[in-house]
Amino acid sequence: MADKLHTALVYLKGVGPAKAELLARELNLHRFRDLLWHLPFRHIDRAEIQQVRDLRPNLPAIQLRGLLTGFSITGPPRRKRLVALLQDDSGVVELIWFRAVVNIEKILKKGATYTVYGKPNYYRGKFSIPHPEMELGEGQASAMRFQPVYSSTDQLRKRGLDSKGLERLVRSLLDTLVPADLPEFIPAELRRQRRLVGRDRALRDIHFPVDQKALEASRRRLKFEEFFGIQLGLLLTKAATQRKLKGFVFDRIDGVFDRFYHQRLGFELTGAQKRVLREIRQDTRSGAQMNRLLQGDVGSGKTIVALMVALMAIDNGFQAAVMAPTEILAQQHLASIQEALGDLPVRVGLLTGSVKGKPRKDLFMALKTGHLDLLIGTHALLEDPVVFQNLGLVVIDEQHRFGVAQRARLWKKNVRPPHVLAMTLYGDLDTSVIDELPPGRKPIQTVHRRDPQRLAVFGFLKEEIEKGRQAYIVYPLIEESANMDYKDLMDGYESVCRAFPNYPIAIVHGRQKAHDKDAEMQRFASGQAKIMVATTVIEVGVNVPNASVMVIESAERFGLAQLHQLRGRVGRGAEQSYCILMTSDKLSSDGRTRIRTMCETNDGFRISEVDMKLRGPGEMAGTRQSGIENLHAADLVLDRELLEEARAAAQQIVEEDPRLERPEHHPLAAHLVAERRLKGDWSRIS
Repeated sequence: MADKLHTALVYLKGVGPAKAELLARELNLHRFRDLLWHLPFRHIDRAEIQQVRDLRPNLPAIQLRGLLTGFSITGPPRRKRLVALLQDDSGVVELIWFRAVVNIEKILKKGATYTVYGKPNYYRGKFSIPHPEMELGEGQASAMRFQPVYSSTDQLRKRGLDSKGLERLVRSLLDTLVPADLPEFIPAELRRQRRLVGRDRALRDIHFPVDQKALEASRRRLKFEEFFGIQLGLLLTKAATQRKLKGFVFDRIDGVFDRFYHQRLGFELTGAQKRVLREIRQDTRSGAQMNRLLQGDVGSGKTIVALMVALMAIDNGFQAAVMAPTEILAQQHLASIQEALGDLPVRVGLLTGSVKGKPRKDLFMALKTGHLDLLIGTHALLEDPVVFQNLGLVVIDEQHRFGVAQRARLWKKNVRPPHVLAMTLYGDLDTSVIDELPPGRKPIQTVHRRDPQRLAVFGFLKEEIEKGRQAYIVYPLIEESANMDYKDLMDGYESVCRAFPNYPIAIVHGRQKAHDKDAEMQRFASGQAKIMVATTVIEVGVNVPNASVMVIESAERFGLAQLHQLRGRVGRGAEQSYCILMTSDKLSSDGRTRIRTMCETNDGFRISEVDMKLRGPGEMAGTRQSGIENLHAADLVLDRELLEEARAAAQQIVEEDPRLERPEHHPLAAHLVAERRLKGDWSRIS
């Protein structure tokens, strides 16, 4: 039955021990199941035959059919190449091979008709097709219109496991499988409602569809299946957790929370912040453990909400912890929280890798004995000596940058799990969104400028400074690198000093001593320095409302999340602010996408979607943190509507049958158990 899918690939016809080892090492394919889900990343429409005259620069691929009029090997012994000429009614194109030229020469037939497929190369006004796919005669147009194309590697290609080699293995595998080996687990009524084809049909058609309609139907089914399985598992776990795990009750807010709100806050919370606090208050009074996602754009006030929730915990006799991914961010959280609290009786500590010796031991003791209310730190919070007396709340900042196993260690530091206020991607956490900025903020204008426009950019900076404003100029590196062409901070600092001889300039980077860095930041914050030249240490935590311009050098070298965080350093006052993205003339495809996205939107949620698309969001129930390991067909960004459909369907099943006890849900339960055995179950760790 379905156990056949767990058979080792070494037992598949055409594989054997050597190729099995290579497939495992190169593509992480170990079992029949892995090969079945190694899906084609595209299909070639073999019914479409173009002509030589249709060749254009930058074509992704072309399929031609013509007469092989001749071929020869040219070049010196170590740089031999095989050149063949393919002629059709419209012209002639060169076919070129640089590898295995002698072997290929032996099988080519002069005067024969070939169907050729490949990516054209355009060089010095002439087209060629390097290493094309070749088929003698009319090709497969009549037998199989859509040919799958699989990702491979150089090592696999050397052993005959290029795309066509993998195609042969998939055909061999599907020939051994019967419908019972690919059991259906989505209930029949749900398949009917969502117009989903059967699982066996979908897994065959995704590789070898008979037409475009079959291909699209198989993709839709498998995308829904992946989303549905993930959402169902998470929602069932959440339901079980709410039944079994009791949470701490925060029913008092008449102590430091009340004093902070009335004496220290100093401004009116936005409607979104108030709504989020009400939602969290309801959670922490329910008696169930809270697992809540707090979403909000740069500058929307997430940190102040997190602090107020920590004060709720402290009012009720519990300790709170804030875990940040970097030491700089943890230090900035400490500084901003201490400033916000003022003289309120809240005992706050910092634990990072730099806290050593007696201060570290004293902090551990204060934490264990309950003489510390709020601990801010990095991964150091996860160490075994860190013992809380009564941990009631954990705030995980930039949660996506922590491994699931790491978060599990913090989760286990209590007899009862603490409430969690965090960031994540999927549906196991309730969501609160701060979707409005504080009043008086104007959208930041973002523009793209290239190196030749630098003088104009500096001229604009002078105009802004003359108005009484300040500016940041951010560089990726501190020192020159022989391997990278990034703008160097020290070179940049000297250039800025020459361009702005009449203005005081501050410089901040990660290698400065703490007191030097603080002194430079203070020069800028006080307005003494008009320009701050810095690395990304100012990515978070710096708040200078008078700064109105952010210039990011070599912006193509930054990720979208970093660019958005850096941009958020300006726009904090009432004046119009600007972000200028400086790049070289040469941009990669991803680089162009990042720059275009930044110029088109200030919406952090839209930016995170694009960032997720470029980087991959990680695995939710497993331990992988980058790349979509457990999504083979679906795309979290492009298939967002289908994700919502799958979640709604899973939610309905959980509400009606939270233990999957109905007969029609037994296959669902079996599928989830099998998936957890394969991947391990970290989904209970928020």
